[in-house]
Amino acid sequence: MTDERDDDMVDELEDDPDAGGSSGRTGFFTGLVVGALLGAGVALLLAPQRGRVTRKHLGKTVRKLADDTREHVEGWAHDAKKEVRRRRRRLQRRLRD
Repeated sequence: MTDERDDDMVDELEDDPDAGGSSGRTGFFTGLVVGALLGAGVALLLAPQRGRVTRKHLGKTVRKLADDTREHVEGWAHDAKKEVRRRRRRLQRRLRD
């Protein structure tokens, strides 16, 4: 009997529309990163600068993009941990009731 109740609670949590929300942000930032990379590639092809200047600029851009990406991933990880803790507390409360 307890196993069925636990399964029902897990199913209910999985169907909870308020539980998600990060997949839209993930898609947005993934698109942002891909767009930035494509834009950098097009800029390189059309750049009127010397190769050395372009490589220097590209290096700075890649480092900045890597830093920005790292910050976003750390934010997503923080949000995911917070969500797991919230769901765990919620499930524990339901199991006690």
